Amino acid sequence: MGCHNFLSIRDFSPEEIRYLLDLAREMKAHPSAHTGALKGKTLAMIFEKPSLRTRVSFDVGIQQLGGFALYLSNAEISLGKRESVYDVAKNLERMVQGIMVRTYAHDIVERMAEYASIPIINGLTDYSHPCQAMADYLTMFELKGDAAGLKVAFIGDGNNVCHSLMFAGAQLGAHVWVATPDGYEPKADAVQWAVERGRQSGGTCTLTHDPVEAATGADVVYTDVWASMGQEAEKESRHRIFAPYQVNAELFGHAKFDALFMHCLPAHRGDEVTDAVIDSAHSVVYQQAENRLHAQKAILLELMHYREVLEPVREAELLRT
Repeated sequence: MGCHNFLSIRDFSPEEIRYLLDLAREMKAHPSAHTGALKGKTLAMIFEKPSLRTRVSFDVGIQQLGGFALYLSNAEISLGKRESVYDVAKNLERMVQGIMVRTYAHDIVERMAEYASIPIINGLTDYSHPCQAMADYLTMFELKGDAAGLKVAFIGDGNNVCHSLMFAGAQLGAHVWVATPDGYEPKADAVQWAVERGRQSGGTCTLTHDPVEAATGADVVYTDVWASMGQEAEKESRHRIFAPYQVNAELFGHAKFDALFMHCLPAHRGDEVTDAVIDSAHSVVYQQAENRLHAQKAILLELMHYREVLEPVREAELLRT
């Protein structure tokens, strides 16, 4: 792979995304095959936002590969406040072999990657959530065979999860529909990138304000909370605005008979999704959650092991040519 870090799905080629998904599937099928691959290596995990799935999947994942995880909360780090991003990066690069960052501003992970000489992994920012999208499409590959040609309907807020779902769909040839209330669309640059990459992969990205239009004939119906972390003050107003976008049995009924229901979790049951949908036979939310572990193990293995092994070989080959 051509990238030293895992900051955004936009940074890779479609072939590299497929390679990582294939690696994740292989590692899931043969969990003991890479035991010890990261022996003696430590992943620093910086959490400015709390998490269940991100923390457990990265912590367990690197341990299963023989390494260690070091949890650093906002109290220890306070990026850019107690200590500059530059100083944090330059300190940690001398003590650990990789850094996962779950934060607010996307430029923090970009600056961390600029300053640190070790791999940086985006565990979530306000702009994107690439590890989640890798788990999402891994789940689609397992249950639908591929993502190419699938209609994937995201219904709700055009947020970070939506962005990464669009990016991965564009890379893999999916037809991503995004239904949001007026004024809550995904960012224009994210849409533009997805549309342009889709022209190369056979995928599309379509925006609408009509949730029924998005859900009709969908292979996958996806939603997320209406108010993300940092938007708590908007909770009441968002609840009123997003109420028509609830994924309930009626809305889900417009999808294909074998459609999947997906949610990145945590879910606010009774808000963006009803119990009748999230607890139905169509729901694969816990398979998605488990696949965070396998997708991230593939990322960790690629960045912290394969790259270390292969890069010196590639450099030697370049010197001989």
